[in-house]
Amino acid sequence: MGESTAFEFDGGRVEPGEGQQFRFPTSETYLGDPIRIPVTIINGENPGPTVFLGAALHGDELNGIEVVRELAHEWKHSDVHGTVVCLPVLNVPGFLAQERYLPGYEQDLNRAFPGDPDGTNDRRIADEIYRNFVEPCDFGIDFHTSTRGRTNMLHVRADMLDPDVERLANAFGTNLIIAGQGATGMLRREATERGTPTITIEMGEAHRFERRPHRAPTLDGVRSVFAEFGLYQQELVRWPGWRTVVETDDERTWIRSDEGGLVDMRRERGELVYEGEPICSISDPFKRESVEVHAPFTGLLVGVLENPVVYPGNPLCHLVEVEATVRRSIELQSEQSDPKNDPVSL
Repeated sequence: MGESTAFEFDGGRVEPGEGQQFRFPTSETYLGDPIRIPVTIINGENPGPTVFLGAALHGDELNGIEVVRELAHEWKHSDVHGTVVCLPVLNVPGFLAQERYLPGYEQDLNRAFPGDPDGTNDRRIADEIYRNFVEPCDFGIDFHTSTRGRTNMLHVRADMLDPDVERLANAFGTNLIIAGQGATGMLRREATERGTPTITIEMGEAHRFERRPHRAPTLDGVRSVFAEFGLYQQELVRWPGWRTVVETDDERTWIRSDEGGLVDMRRERGELVYEGEPICSISDPFKRESVEVHAPFTGLLVGVLENPVVYPGNPLCHLVEVEATVRRSIELQSEQSDPKNDPVSL
């Protein structure tokens, strides 16, 4: 690889060996004041790939913000080979309002990429972000959480039919990868199709900073990616112990309520649940009538309901089927981490 080069964007550049923190304008308020996203760019002295890390495309999805901030401002970057572009809050209006979408017209910024400089507000914002901070990159990681009222185990979403994306997804080192292109207008899909392989990381729930159990393994995943692509040459690529890859668009994996009522969730996200086991129960306010919901097959609980109320048809959990070999790996890992199996000193 040749010499390091400057990272350029509208109105500025970051030379090799430099770091910059600034706020970049992407739109304006009703009063004509600028709406600006925070940006940190670390351009290493040593040549290497350029990566972007983005969070809060949905303004109420906060977990990724802390991951990107910790990476940008607490990690040592003196020996980085390449350039790291950190974008902790992409949807500033949604973040300020603590809403998923852009306030006003409820536009989903994660359906507006690659954007349009002459389009609607969401597409203009997407265009500013994409042209300046995504298009120049060799690959990217986009951090998300579940929507409000539900929570997800840590996992990757990626187009596993694309070899470059597959390499990136595997390097992150999660137990679960949900495969699929993603919807039209999604950042990861549009960036990938235009030459910047990108994955989505799902972690936890909206409106939360969850230091445990998500932040540490997520940061480990980023280090693993940096090792795989040579940005951090002193690090090692991570193997999570077991891995399963499932398809994202299988509606049968969503277990939905047939009743309205109050939910008593019996299982946690990330658990292995066996066919016929109870996942939760739904009861009326008087507890006179209660219905148990059982697992229709043996699988992994990717996500569960946090808000304990449902209408008929509301999702209760996301359950994905796993192969027997993966199931056994999960069982062994669970047995090894069970405190009851720890040796006792006499």
